[in-house]
Amino acid sequence: MLARLSIRNFVIVEAVELEFSSGFTVFTGETGAGKSILVDALALVLGERSDASVVKAGADRAEIEAEFSISGLAAFCAWLVDAELDGDEGVCLLRRVIDATGRSRCWINGRSVTLQQLREAGEHLVDIHGQHAHQSLLKPLMQKEMLDTLAGAGVLAGEVFAAYRKWSEARRIRERQEAHREEAQSRRGQLEWQVQELSSLSFDPSDWEETLSEHRKLAHAASLIEGTSLAQDLIGESEDSCLARLASIDSRLAGLEEFDPAISPIRSLIDSAQIQLGEALHSLRHYSADLDPERFASLEARMDAVHSICRKYRAKPEELTSLLEKSRSELAEIQQSSDLEALLGRERDAREHYLSLATKLGEARREMAKRLSVEVTESMQDLSMAGAAFSVSLEALEEGDAHGLERVEFLVRSHGTEFRPLAKVASGGELSRISLAIQVIGSRGGTVPTLIFDEVDVGIGGGVAEIVGRMLARLGASRQVLCVTHLPQVASQANHQFSISREKDVSRAKILDAEGRVEEISRMLGVVAITDTTRSHAREMLGFQSSL
Repeated sequence: MLARLSIRNFVIVEAVELEFSSGFTVFTGETGAGKSILVDALALVLGERSDASVVKAGADRAEIEAEFSISGLAAFCAWLVDAELDGDEGVCLLRRVIDATGRSRCWINGRSVTLQQLREAGEHLVDIHGQHAHQSLLKPLMQKEMLDTLAGAGVLAGEVFAAYRKWSEARRIRERQEAHREEAQSRRGQLEWQVQELSSLSFDPSDWEETLSEHRKLAHAASLIEGTSLAQDLIGESEDSCLARLASIDSRLAGLEEFDPAISPIRSLIDSAQIQLGEALHSLRHYSADLDPERFASLEARMDAVHSICRKYRAKPEELTSLLEKSRSELAEIQQSSDLEALLGRERDAREHYLSLATKLGEARREMAKRLSVEVTESMQDLSMAGAAFSVSLEALEEGDAHGLERVEFLVRSHGTEFRPLAKVASGGELSRISLAIQVIGSRGGTVPTLIFDEVDVGIGGGVAEIVGRMLARLGASRQVLCVTHLPQVASQANHQFSISREKDVSRAKILDAEGRVEEISRMLGVVAITDTTRSHAREMLGFQSSL
């Protein structure tokens, strides 16, 4: 569950740190005080997208930190270990910083992570129901997604979508091949010749660089041979070479050395010169052996062949390898697609795979649709919609589509009427109550430990609000429930209550004690002036909560 939330310089929040307990907690306060801003901050630290507008005016950055108790969340703990993000036992710390330029950074247990990783962690920890959730019920696609989520079939629905696309692609390829058969055969012939020609060239980019380097050297072979031959003659291969002269000098000095020992170091220098010239002569002979005119002609022919292919296909030498791979890939695709029997087989297999997954999805939907219809209908009776009924319609589709073999639609029936689409018959207040019933029912079967309801009780009042408060309180007996509300009937059912106020454009929050709750509930009752009678009414409402 959420244990602590720390917010710095976020919108109108300068600095606030809240500690939470289990059970049902409400946030109350005047309109515009910043109640929903706390939910927005929590959504950001759970991976929602952000921009620079969330940074408080005049601040360099906004910082949000949330600490969760994760004891008992085996799947999430395993996820942390796999991602090498585990920290202190039983605790997970999420942190996010957004600077004034909009740049965002995220951490889990002190380690830098991506926004996607933060979002994945959030999916294990918190489920947020926004204040406009009831409006999404009017959209058929959202109805389908809600049903799939409640049925625990969200992943399966994604697999159905992918399988349908694969089937559609197989069908498209087969139809295209049938329509362009002659054109494909002509292109196949061109590609076969192109692949053969490029393959026979045996082009290797690394060898090509060596070829160019060697060609540059051999292009001056005549001058190199002439120059190195002359050098060999002068150094040691002619009668009057340097080595011969040095040998003569050394012999002459050897005779003089017995008269003066100072000659010895000079002879050593001459000996060194002879050794170095000998090594130079050896290297020149080896170098000359590599200057093969026939090798130069071979390199010229190789370069002509490569440049000829490049001109033909309008490519650079370094592009020939990728051109060959691309041609082979296209040829393989045409060869595969030219076999209509094989194409029909792939299309048939793709269709059967889609139907298998879609059938399984349909079974999960039907089971959840029956349960949801009964439970929402029961809740509607408690929510002052006596005689009304809710039903999830699953209309079979002949061919199916990317979303399965049935069209999902939420229907509602007033007392004495027929079922009609929700969007055509439900008023705003009815829509809010139906939406809340679905969210509460769906949350009962979930595994996320913390549920947040952000003004989902909009459009509800009176006795219905008291029933809504009871529903959330019962949910809070097994899960941590946080709720932003304007209704005293809902707030009075909570185990804990935070008051959110705004002073000089800065939002502040504080936990209320028993008397503080009496004053806040009294304010929420909407009277002009709080009197002893108002406080008595507030105490009575809070006393009712304690008897649950």
